[in-house]
Amino acid sequence: MMSTEEIRAEPKPVFKTASFYHNSKTNAKKRAWKSLKQIISTEKALPWPENVVHYSSINAPPSFKPAEKFSDLSGLPAPYTDPQTRLRFANKEEYATLIGLPMDITAGYLALRGASSIVG
Repeated sequence: MMSTEEIRAEPKPVFKTASFYHNSKTNAKKRAWKSLKQIISTEKALPWPENVVHYSSINAPPSFKPAEKFSDLSGLPAPYTDPQTRLRFANKEEYATLIGLPMDITAGYLALRGASSIVG
């Protein structure tokens, strides 16, 4: 039969150190956080081998999904495109506004989107 002392003795986890003592007063220094720009500039300054992955070398593979199309006027998802001006619109109210736009503003919207200029 086991004695009561043997039952009470629990094995201490290996990762705990008996001599460890945390004193919050000694660690009163505030931590300064780095921004992403600071991290990237620090990584670029260090000599890295060719095959190491870090923030400035992360490349995503191309997507197989088609790009989503958004309205040039409101930014809403746009299922429609005006065949004359090639501007995208989301609903009939936007189309009514789009018809009344002068050609220079229409060209400006296309330039913002990065589309080629309209041939008129």
